[in-house]
Amino acid sequence: MITLDGVMQSPGAPEEDTSGGFSHGGWVASHADEVSAKAIRKQMEPAEYLLGRKTFEIWEPYWPAHADFWPGINDGTKYIFSNTRENSDWKNTVFLKSVADIEALKKSDGPDLQVWGSGRLVQLLLENNLVDELWLKIYPLTLGEGKKLFGNGTVPAAFALTEGFVTPSGVIFANYKRSGEVRTSTVEI
Repeated sequence: MITLDGVMQSPGAPEEDTSGGFSHGGWVASHADEVSAKAIRKQMEPAEYLLGRKTFEIWEPYWPAHADFWPGINDGTKYIFSNTRENSDWKNTVFLKSVADIEALKKSDGPDLQVWGSGRLVQLLLENNLVDELWLKIYPLTLGEGKKLFGNGTVPAAFALTEGFVTPSGVIFANYKRSGEVRTSTVEI
């Protein structure tokens, strides 16, 4: 979930992530409609998750008590990239310490991993060529401040659109799959 200017901070609630003095939390709710709800429910099918520590610490107290909204969230394995956490009471939680741990997990025979939120982790994955797909929900607003999905360390990469549509409230759902290197040329007029 990102804004037109790439902000991904605190989409769900004002108090979700106020770091850096961010005061615009809860910016997705006003764009809710049945089309986006159906698409998000589809993306919330049981899976395994790779999360950064900060996103995990937002989810950890919330989702165990709200699994009726997200069936399978408690059963799916949650892999947490953290140098400061080593355990959790939330079942099916595994902590990873290094990019090498993520690379080994990605090479394993397990199911696909979904990353939700976790902006710094996504940037790290992009920098290390570990992103196969991007599922973006682009909301029709700008916030001017807040944590951005794509930071200064983003490496050049080409993606191909695999699915896309616009909801009645103007949210663009765009799923992209990695398609190789960036190709350049000159526009001829």
